[in-house]
This record gives sequence, C-alpha cells and structure tokens, in this order.
Amino acid sequence: MGGNIIFDQDDMAPAPGPESISEHAGPAAADGGKSVDGRVRPPGGVPLVVTTPTDRGAEGPRHAHALPRATRRERKARRREKIRRRATPFGRHPKSTVALVVLLLLTPLWVSLGSAAINPALGNTVGARLTEWVRDHGGGPVVTWAENTWYTWNAPPKGGKPATGAIPAPARSTTTVPSGPAHLAVPVAIVPFVSTPTPGEGQWHPIGRTVGGIPAMYAAYLRPNAVNTSLVTGVAWMDTKLLGANLYEGSSIPGTGQTWANMAPITGPALDTLAAAFNSGFRMQDANGGFYADGITAIPLRAGQASLVITNDGTPTIGAWGVDVGMTPSVVAVRQNLALIVDHGQPVPGLNANDNYQWGATLGGRVQVWRSGLGVTASGALVYVGGSGLSIVDLANVLTRAGALRAMEMDINTAWVNFFSFDPPTGQPASAASGTKLTYDESSSPSRYFAPSARDFFTMSARTVPAPKPRSKVG
Repeated sequence: MGGNIIFDQDDMAPAPGPESISEHAGPAAADGGKSVDGRVRPPGGVPLVVTTPTDRGAEGPRHAHALPRATRRERKARRREKIRRRATPFGRHPKSTVALVVLLLLTPLWVSLGSAAINPALGNTVGARLTEWVRDHGGGPVVTWAENTWYTWNAPPKGGKPATGAIPAPARSTTTVPSGPAHLAVPVAIVPFVSTPTPGEGQWHPIGRTVGGIPAMYAAYLRPNAVNTSLVTGVAWMDTKLLGANLYEGSSIPGTGQTWANMAPITGPALDTLAAAFNSGFRMQDANGGFYADGITAIPLRAGQASLVITNDGTPTIGAWGVDVGMTPSVVAVRQNLALIVDHGQPVPGLNANDNYQWGATLGGRVQVWRSGLGVTASGALVYVGGSGLSIVDLANVLTRAGALRAMEMDINTAWVNFFSFDPPTGQPASAASGTKLTYDESSSPSRYFAPSARDFFTMSARTVPAPKPRSKVG
C-alpha cells in the first residue's frame, strides 16, 4: 500500500501515469502547488492523497500532528467560563451557595453558642460557659477527655513551698471570745500533715461578720498532704448557733421548672444578714441523688445517699438519707450528692484516690483537681473544705482533721469551687466589695451570687440575736 493513490474524478482528465506526474512536478511547484511529505501536489484537478506510513518507527508517531494539551490555566479558564454561562446565580456560585446554606442551617447553633458565651449563669469565664453548653448538648464524653488530658498535663507538683501569704501568720489568740448570745466553742487548731509546718498552718482566724459581737466563722489553711507541699487548702468553720443555712436554687439545678422561694441573685433583706455563700454539689444527672425544697420533691431522694438537710429554723446537718437523717415536718430543704466520704469521724472505707467514677467521673484517671466538701462536727458546726490538687482521699482527710463527724463531697473543678465570707460595715448590706475568697487562688469573684446562677448554692446568714436584758438595780 506504499506510494501514492490517485482518485479518478468526474469531469477530469484520465489519471496520468507516473511519467506524467513526474513531468508536471516542476511546473506545479512553480505555479504554487503545495508539497506533501516532500512531494508536490499538482495544481490541476487531481488531488494527491498520502497514505499513512506502514513503518511507524521510521515515519514518527501516528499522532505527530495532534493538537497540544491545554495548560492548567486554560482548563481553569474553560471551567470558569462554563460556570459563568449557567442560567442561575446558584449555579454560577456553587461554593458560596453551599457555604451560605450551611451557615443558615447552623444559625440556631451560633445563636445558642453565643448566648451561652455571654451568660454569667453558666460560669465565670467564657471557657466554663462553653463547657457547660457542650455538656448540656451531648458532649459530655468530649469534655471528659479534654478535662482528663488537661489535668493530666497539669498535675500538681511534688514538693515545693506555698505561695507567700497563702498561709496567714498565726493569730495571737483564738481560744476565747467575748460573752454574748449562745454560740459554739471555738474550734481547736488542725494538726498539719507535713512534718515541718509553716508558722500559722492549721490555726483558726476569725472571718466574716460577727453576730452579737462574737465571731461566727473561722478559717484555717494547711497543706492537704505531705507530698504536694506547695498546695494550700482552705477550711471554713461556721457556728450554726449564730448562723442559719439557706439553699438557693439555680436556673438549671434542679432544672425541673418550679418557681422557688430562693433563687439567685441574692437580693433584698437577705443581704442585711448574709455572712457566707458557697457552692453546692454536682449537676443532678451526676449527683446520684435527689433535691427537695419549698415542700417540693424536684428529684426523688435516694436512700443511703449523702444529704445536706436544713430545718425550718435554718439549722443544717449532714448524713446518709434514711440512716442519719430523714424527712420530718421541720425539714425545708434536702440536697443530695453522692455518698458520704466521712462517717463516724473517719474517712469511709474503700476511698480510692484513683477512682474516676464515683467521686468525679467527669475528670477521670488519677488526676488531682479542685474539690470541695462539707461536713458537720459533733457540736453541730458546719465545716467547708476547698482547694486545688485534691484527691478524694485528701478531701476526706482534711475534713476529718477539721473535726467533721460526717461529710460529703460537694462540687469539683476550677470554675465551681468557691467560698466567700462577707463583712460589711455595721448597718450596711453585704456586697461584692465586702466579700473575701476563702483561698487566694479561687477563680470566682465574691460577686458571683449577686448575679443569676445556673447552679444551686448555699448561704449562711446571721441569726436574729435577742437584745441583752437590762441589769436590775440593787438597793
């Protein structure tokens, strides 16, 4: 098949032979004939057709004359032009359309997150508020993992000394008080856990307002164990003969929709007698217990669970429900949280510092975290303990040494452990300006409970003191 093929066409002369083609080659070139593969096409009516070479190796690739591939820029330009010619704006802007649709669909999410971020009732920092939002929207496992990781990386140091001023200098005397209304005896100093105590460690100092001229509260500070010696735990002792207890409900705890007599913020006449305010327990879904107030059982009370019980005269006590305490006509409030950690004046058997289920599942692992606890002494005083880097064993040990006969864990985690005492000028209501943190490193401000709160909390208020009887004259 090599060589040339000559097609016969109508109205044309017979195909010439090779000699004719050869004879006309020169004149055709001179008259402007076009060459094909070195040959000259005759200008006359007979076209010259060239076949495909049989020897591809010798003649070059089959597609030697194919169009070159478009560049990347050209391909992009073609795609843009194709999109530009689409009939609708959505078709011409597909990525923007998808982004807009996603944004609109997630609008409720952004609104909810934004509202949580600026809601002081959910915590004192944006991080704490968003954490609460995540918990409330099914993100508990994520929060658990994040908190566990953070606390593991930030475990309390071993050894070291307390920060300057964390343990106040010893007071001159805390063994005597002036005469006045009925009150409890001043507590004895707490025996420190370290072999070489800091001066003043474990000794009591009066805090907050007095009642009838008598200190109603004392605070002491000590290291919670002999290993993490740079940490300091605060202890507050409250005289229940001079102070009455109140339970304030939060906007989400117990979260059952009732209207309560006491809800944050603290306002009105309550400010005139306010002596202290401190955190309550876990959220109800984590507390493994119930909630009772104003004659309403918001969450069923559970037998055997640790319970803070308040009677109608403001007297608080702590015990296992159905064992040490129970429902009577005088009970006005019950807040349960887990099980007792101190009973009969000793830490309960089986406490495990590494237990990441019963005493704070949200923190997991072997971490030591901010914890708080509340106990009642044999004389009826309330004892609050709070501080950083505490295991459940540390918390129980400090409560025991502070004189607790029975005690329960309250809330945990940095944002939720807080105790404030108030000492306003005579005749003035309590305010944030007259409030003092129990420990210097608490993250919350004394203004916390003068604003709405998602969580419930407790207050201690000065009892009404009878006016002193006039002395009778003799003679």
